Amino acid sequence: MTTNNQQAMQMFQVIEETIKKPPIPHEPYKQSLKAWAMYCLRDRGFKVVYAEKADFAIETRSGEKFYFKVTNIADELDKAFSWIVWDNTTKSANLVPIQS
Repeated sequence: MTTNNQQAMQMFQVIEETIKKPPIPHEPYKQSLKAWAMYCLRDRGFKVVYAEKADFAIETRSGEKFYFKVTNIADELDKAFSWIVWDNTTKSANLVPIQS
């Protein structure tokens, strides 16, 4: 496995930990899933930036970008993106990393 792949996997692990144990709970009546996810990631130290074709991107120190979308429905996710999926039944978020 290359160093970049290892770094990406570590990053996804930290992201998953962040959304599983967020600094604030997601309260759909107070904020959107996108705003909540971006806040949680910024709070953890990620550089969250604008993305034209995704909900947002995380930019690494090397300038590489990872694109994310958010949804409340886990059906037919576009494999070109990583996803943060809110499960209303369990009141928790899940990370679905990009499928390369």
